[in-house]
Amino acid sequence: MSAAEPVAMSSQPIDPRAMLLRAFGAVIGYGCLAAFLCLISVQVYRWLKDGEWTHIGITDGLRAVLVGCCVREGDTGLFAHVVHWIDTPTDWFGWHKILEVVPASIGLFTLSIGGNFLFVYGTDLAASVRSTD
Repeated sequence: MSAAEPVAMSSQPIDPRAMLLRAFGAVIGYGCLAAFLCLISVQVYRWLKDGEWTHIGITDGLRAVLVGCCVREGDTGLFAHVVHWIDTPTDWFGWHKILEVVPASIGLFTLSIGGNFLFVYGTDLAASVRSTD
């Protein structure tokens, strides 16, 4: 086959479930990986500048994301309730302490691995389900 000949496309139709799973996995996987790298870069920059490591916990990241995109002053609803719980927990104190102590970078990296799982292996799962139909 010469370089001028077109490449033959697969004769199988594209499964929309596989495409959706791959797209969702790619957005979650690579988006969280990019956020992880940005967060680590900011922490390294602050460490080099100030000489102290800045701890950014999962609660700090959740608060920043929810206040930045979804919750305004005086809002009610689930996201506003979560932000209020992050600021002043009234129950689930142990869970709150875990989210405070665990670094946000670990959470982002874990989400990145989960998104990569959906991207790579979820497509194979959807293809195997389609082939059994």
